[in-house]
Amino acid sequence: MPTLELTNEQVIKLVNQSPPDQQESLFKYLFMKRWETWVDLSHYGVERVRIAATQRGRNWGTMTEDEREVFIDDLIHEDRQCNG
Repeated sequence: MPTLELTNEQVIKLVNQSPPDQQESLFKYLFMKRWETWVDLSHYGVERVRIAATQRGRNWGTMTEDEREVFIDDLIHEDRQCNG
């Protein structure tokens, strides 16, 4: 079967011309195709933040949501020390 080559712009126009149910099917297909990558990245991120907390004498599992937000903010701003 020959391969049809389209530019991104052509694909977007084609999708925009499609009925909503076909657009939804395409969205679900593309979403599920990338889902495993997002799950892997999420697990990696959780593990890394647990390690970062442990290295700084903190326990990610016992921190409140507010404490986690402050901790992440401190990690992002390297010029400040993490609040203990």
